[in-house]
Amino acid sequence: MLTTFRNLFSPPRHMILLVAAAWIGLTLTEKRAERHGISKENINNIIFYGLLAFVIGGRLSFVLQNTAAFIKSPLGIISVNPDMFDPAGGAAVAFLVALIYGQRSGLLFWDTLDALTPFFAILSIGMGLGHLAAGTAFGKETDQSWGINLWNATRHPTQLYETVASLLIFILLWFKRHDTRPGILFLTFAALTAGSQLFLHTFRGDSTLISNGVRQEQVISLVVLAALFLLIEHRLKENS
Repeated sequence: MLTTFRNLFSPPRHMILLVAAAWIGLTLTEKRAERHGISKENINNIIFYGLLAFVIGGRLSFVLQNTAAFIKSPLGIISVNPDMFDPAGGAAVAFLVALIYGQRSGLLFWDTLDALTPFFAILSIGMGLGHLAAGTAFGKETDQSWGINLWNATRHPTQLYETVASLLIFILLWFKRHDTRPGILFLTFAALTAGSQLFLHTFRGDSTLISNGVRQEQVISLVVLAALFLLIEHRLKENS
């Protein structure tokens, strides 16, 4: 029984890394929030409510999709096991809660996203390190000298590629000259992230292969990247 409770409530290492990244991201976001016209209090609240909604929404979404399993073992609902989680469902709930909070607080949509960009950028770095700690988002097999031993094979360290790419994106945006046109900072971050995913999935071993080396995740990244370029162009024209 003691072992069961320890497994239920002992957070894995990659979750600790994500929590640390969220804390660092919040600290850095507070330093830049006011230049986007967002108070530190609003930034703290929107991140807190968003993260809380993400965690609760992701778990509830998973529970609703696997109701039969949780009826047999209801204690699993409060387990910290990250496998029992629906990221898409959590993100949808978090976005909805953050949107409602922003509207009730009179926050401007694009300015708020710009203010939150450092938080998203640091969280991306944490996700790369989290993937490395958990052994997920693993690479294809390789004979390169920098390969890492994972899942009984020498593989591309795609988790490190992801971490380095996210770090470079953060540095680029952090030292970028302040742009007074709302939305450009966030859209630039999103475009660079989509572009990095387009590159990274070339080396991923868990991607969905469509045909002739083309991967489903790369197609999605390309579509997202094209949409972001259109949004950036629209925002530039709108604010010119």
